[in-house]
Amino acid sequence: MPNPPLQKKLPLFILMLNLFIALLGQGMVIPILPDYLKQFHAAGTAAGYLVAAFGAAQFLFSPIGGRWSDQYGRKKMILIGLALTVISDYIFAIAYHLPVLYLARFIGGIGLGIMVPSVLAYVADITTHDQRAKGMGYLSAAMSLGMVLGPGIGGLLAGFDVRFPYFIAAGLGLVATVLTFVLPETLPVEKRTQVHKEAATPSIWKQLVQSFTLPYFPLLVLVLVMTFGLVNYETVFSLYIEQKYGFSSMEISVLITLGAAIGIIVQVWFMDKLIRRIGEYNLIRYSLIVTSIALLLMLIKVNFSYLIAVSALFFLFNSLLRPTVNTLLSKQAGDQQGFVAGLNTTYNSLGNILGPVIAGTLFDIHINLPYILGAFILMATIGLIRRPKIQKKVSVEQ
Repeated sequence: MPNPPLQKKLPLFILMLNLFIALLGQGMVIPILPDYLKQFHAAGTAAGYLVAAFGAAQFLFSPIGGRWSDQYGRKKMILIGLALTVISDYIFAIAYHLPVLYLARFIGGIGLGIMVPSVLAYVADITTHDQRAKGMGYLSAAMSLGMVLGPGIGGLLAGFDVRFPYFIAAGLGLVATVLTFVLPETLPVEKRTQVHKEAATPSIWKQLVQSFTLPYFPLLVLVLVMTFGLVNYETVFSLYIEQKYGFSSMEISVLITLGAAIGIIVQVWFMDKLIRRIGEYNLIRYSLIVTSIALLLMLIKVNFSYLIAVSALFFLFNSLLRPTVNTLLSKQAGDQQGFVAGLNTTYNSLGNILGPVIAGTLFDIHINLPYILGAFILMATIGLIRRPKIQKKVSVEQ
């Protein structure tokens, strides 16, 4: 029996636009970061620390943002998160001292850390269990599209001035912030008050320790692993292809864009059908197997067409993982949607921090090692995929 159509399409569209713009801004600025840093007489090391500052802030504030979402409402946290990303991009555009850049990136990480759990919780509020996979798939597709289009647009805008993309990213974020004001709040005041009285916000470390005992902990580990696998793949991809094939930056950009575009199409058109046909847990297992195989296929040197096929295979099945796991987590969250979404983003942030560091270190030892390790970790994670007992309410330790 087919699922009913998604209700409340306008709020979902605005949320998709918010994430698209936020990730578009991130995608726009990252490729031109090395050239931008030349103005500060800095290079690769500074770029690495700037990326780490963003990931660290997101890691620290995601669980806090998730709890605040349950206490004060989704809309407020989305607005605050978007406003912080606007401030971050604007400071980055006008900065003339390197420490100010670190501050700007840290503020941006806080913004995304606060916003994303609230967006995930909002979608959980406006969708039924049957509709949730479709809603999460749309969000994931919007994020992927932003990351895919961002680098190309950023490179084009940098032709006018290297600071120009940062101003554009701030402007787009401001547009998204204004649009968010029309969103209705989905968490009633009485529920916010109840959550506020029942649960004070524990520290991030206490929440992490507590997450080890939760029934959905394997899914959180999977969030970490799949993020690590994706970032591990992308971090050294350009260097790997350049050294192994001698391709130009334009050819490398085509490889990434085509592969990710295929993943987006699958998310939008086939995600819901696949879940209804084989179920969430089987889809996760198959996706882990295929992404592992794709990483190993990267080690075989053939030609440009072969790389497009392998990249498409990896991005396609990696794109199926995230919305499926998000759907399962939201179904088990009960009335703690913000808290669980915060943990989701925290584990995602850990993957974003660990992935580049480990991939870069292994690449310097041997260019094949990042993909070998990534394949091994993804394959080993299959053992975690078990159907847990669903609890109606998650108990949050004080």
